[in-house]
Amino acid sequence: MEVTDLAAQVRKEQKKGPARRLRQSGYVPAIFYGRSAENILLAVKNDALVKIHKDKKDHAFIKLIIDDGKKKTEKLSLIKELQVQPLTGKFYHADFYEVDMKHKLTVEVSLRFVGKPVGVDNGGELQHIKREVKVSCLPSDLPDHIDVDVAALDIGDSIKIRELTVPEGVTILDSPDSAVAAVAVIKVVVVEAPVAEAAVTEEGAAAEGAEGAPAVEGTAAPAEKSEKPEKEKKDKEKKEKKEK
Repeated sequence: MEVTDLAAQVRKEQKKGPARRLRQSGYVPAIFYGRSAENILLAVKNDALVKIHKDKKDHAFIKLIIDDGKKKTEKLSLIKELQVQPLTGKFYHADFYEVDMKHKLTVEVSLRFVGKPVGVDNGGELQHIKREVKVSCLPSDLPDHIDVDVAALDIGDSIKIRELTVPEGVTILDSPDSAVAAVAVIKVVVVEAPVAEAAVTEEGAAAEGAEGAPAVEGTAAPAEKSEKPEKEKKDKEKKEKKEK
């Protein structure tokens, strides 16, 4: 069982102002608690916590070296919870839970999928249904991960929790019939493209009809103004003058 040291300082104030100043100076407000321990307010260096979380995630056994200004004490712990600021992604608060080597833990352990399924070569797709399982074990038996061999999976096959191989002393608490991985057929949806050419042809025909179409049958074209009545009137006036 690998243990990582982490220095921590006792803090006496738990209001927002002091906690904010801690974060600004590169520390993360934290708390230590457990089955038989009193709650202790702590401050740990942000950089050190980031490194531990990056390397070991939440399953790192951490030996807190707590300095209260007078003496230093050591506490074995696990990270119970890490709060993260949504906007910056920085750690906001950390909870450390006391580890008792004689008492079983209940924690989430990640699954590591191993191998390439036969079904993928046959046109299927590997689906990860679960990526973690809840286990119960003594601290000394806690695995970093549980391997899931998916190489033999064909299309339509799945692996259930009861089929997993776990280390001695470890019990998975999730339902034995729950599937953790499966290979399924890839569904391809074909979407027909709109018939744009036909639409353009119809629009063009309509436009031609509007511009160069002949007059509708039964509708008279506007008559041109006739000059004949005016000419007849002038001839009549000339004739009357001659008779006089």
